[in-house]
Amino acid sequence: MSNQKMSLLEKVGFGAGDMALNVVISSMMLIITFFYTDIYGLKTVDLAMMFGVVKFVGAMADLTMGQITDRFTSRWGRYRPWLLLLAVPYGLSVFFVFTTPDWGYSAKLVWAYSTYIIMTIMTAGVGIPYISLPSALSKDPQETLSANGYRLFFAKIGAFMVTVIVPLLSERWGGGNAAAGYQFAMAVMAGMGVLLFLFCFFTTRERVQHVVQRQSLWEQVKVLVKNDQWLILCGVCVTGTIGYVVRGSVAIYYAKYYLGADGPTISAFLSTGVVAAILSMVASTWITKFYCKVNLFRWTQIGVGALSAAIYFFVGPGDTMLAFVLYFLLSFVVDLHAPVFWSAIAETIDYGVVKTGKRVSGFAFGGISVCQKAGMGIAGVLVGKLLTHFAYVPNVEQTAYALHGIVLMMTLIPGFFHTVMGLLMFKYRINDKYYTEVKAEMGVKGYVAV
Repeated sequence: MSNQKMSLLEKVGFGAGDMALNVVISSMMLIITFFYTDIYGLKTVDLAMMFGVVKFVGAMADLTMGQITDRFTSRWGRYRPWLLLLAVPYGLSVFFVFTTPDWGYSAKLVWAYSTYIIMTIMTAGVGIPYISLPSALSKDPQETLSANGYRLFFAKIGAFMVTVIVPLLSERWGGGNAAAGYQFAMAVMAGMGVLLFLFCFFTTRERVQHVVQRQSLWEQVKVLVKNDQWLILCGVCVTGTIGYVVRGSVAIYYAKYYLGADGPTISAFLSTGVVAAILSMVASTWITKFYCKVNLFRWTQIGVGALSAAIYFFVGPGDTMLAFVLYFLLSFVVDLHAPVFWSAIAETIDYGVVKTGKRVSGFAFGGISVCQKAGMGIAGVLVGKLLTHFAYVPNVEQTAYALHGIVLMMTLIPGFFHTVMGLLMFKYRINDKYYTEVKAEMGVKGYVAV
């Protein structure tokens, strides 16, 4: 597989794509809820409804884009052209989401729905081809695992920039106007996203050309339903995303209201979690060289449940230092599984080829993205409903009841979902040894793509 080796520049370029994508993903997980409640001025009950509607639209966009990538190819490949064509529309859509018009509440709600939906569609347009790209970069599983390590490392760099640059620039450029500050800061991030997608396009190469059979959507669904390992990843994706988004959405509330942190300390708290995740990407790539990647996935997520409980029981109001330490540990442990998950999707596709004799690629990746959107939608609705239930009121001192709700959403609730995620992985059996057998069987049956 010497011709399947990827250069350092190509891996960095591939990682740059996820850094671009994380302009949206990290914003949706870390600041969008706070932005809409405390800056934009949406009611929590409207926020919950909007998150549900938008993620449903996003799921449909993901499915559609998965079908398109299965049917379209060019001299540049099957997936890379979309990064070139949609980079600029993607950047513009991000900018408009964080633009706050000086209108009445009803008109602002319509603007929020419209811009969020457009951004979600544009994200599907670049996101589905991007997450499908590893299957075309190399047939060597170690190369794709390594590339995913770079990808997730740069994704966390993108998240770090969102947590640092956006608060600092919004405060510096806003001139006392938080809405204008967020608009300017996210304009910088959106522009960066455009350039990074273009860099990803020009530095990567699609070596593997899969022969995708033309199948109706229903036929593809029937094939994927028979792929038990892909279905497990779907369940893992939904539960894990709920945990991620619930915790990420309220982290800023937790720092501001429960820990009593000021602006710089809030930024430092969020950044601590992202720095831990960046280190986790490096550690995961190293650990999986000598330890079973599936076992790493299982036990780290169960460990997140235990760490979440520790934060709930041991961190009191104002215990800033202890909160920083435990949040760092939790953020480090939770992301040790990430490179394993994204490389596993391509492995389940090959497993499905051996099991059913049919390759479903675009819809398989699109389906995982749908699961991610479903998890984000459920989490968004859950956060909105819980903020309403616990009587959260923006920009005032919170009641003890509201603070307890914020703590629960930061700790035990996401910890539960991560524990379920880890337990589900005990049903997943495609480790390195088993996958080698799958590839060998593909070769015998003539399924190996060239």
